[in-house]
Amino acid sequence: MGKIACANVLSDLYAFGVYCIDHVRIIMAVCDQMTEQERAVVIPLMLKGFQDLAKVANLKAIVQNASVNPWCIIGGVATSLCTSQEYILPLNAQIGDVLVLTKPLGVQIASNINRWRINGGEKWENLLKVITEDEVLKAFATAVKNMCHLNKNAAYLMHKHEAHAATDVTGFGILGHAENLVTFQSREVSFHIDTLPIIKNVIQISEVIGNKKRLLSGLAPETSGGLLICMSKDNAERFCKELAEIDDRQAWIIGTVEAGSKTVHISSDVKIIEAS
Repeated sequence: MGKIACANVLSDLYAFGVYCIDHVRIIMAVCDQMTEQERAVVIPLMLKGFQDLAKVANLKAIVQNASVNPWCIIGGVATSLCTSQEYILPLNAQIGDVLVLTKPLGVQIASNINRWRINGGEKWENLLKVITEDEVLKAFATAVKNMCHLNKNAAYLMHKHEAHAATDVTGFGILGHAENLVTFQSREVSFHIDTLPIIKNVIQISEVIGNKKRLLSGLAPETSGGLLICMSKDNAERFCKELAEIDDRQAWIIGTVEAGSKTVHISSDVKIIEAS
């Protein structure tokens, strides 16, 4: 949980192409329903996870604020002092650009289903009719691996391959964040999404839980998701190739930037790529 929170906080700056971050501070709340013994175990582990991933980003994370709350919460604030050459304003998507996504979708569905596995019950039994427990565990492991991964190298490559605009994909789903990004473009453009990379087996899971339409419509929320980037097609292909080399992970071209009235359209026959 701490690592996921750290990756999520830093992505706000990575989406601007800011890959050298100066400071990150932790904001957390301790659950008032935890016993003293639970707090003694859980809270240090959450802090360690956040601080360990911050070290990967060459940062020292310190606790800025802590409070007591009905929910156990961890987040933070990241800041960096930059020149105008060190960040990329998310305003300049151009007609003919393509859309690149650096992490697969479906992490929250995979995480929720793992809770079903732990708790058991009728929903879990129905799910086992179409998917095995091992497949659920693999989907959850893939989700955790992606949520804990920093978008730092993708932010660096945004400069090298001349990205025109970007955002990170989190709680509003890919459609919500794409709509937010297209709204602020300086040109009259629209986004067309024809491909959705989704964690392997999450489609089958979404069918059982009745969430498939929401997932394929881009409305399923994500946590610590990838960067959605606008850049030229040639640069996008080089970006994906180099990211795979230095990050050992795949990125995908998922759509195009077209002339339009600042809308986002996901194809009714959207292509699904299963990512593991």
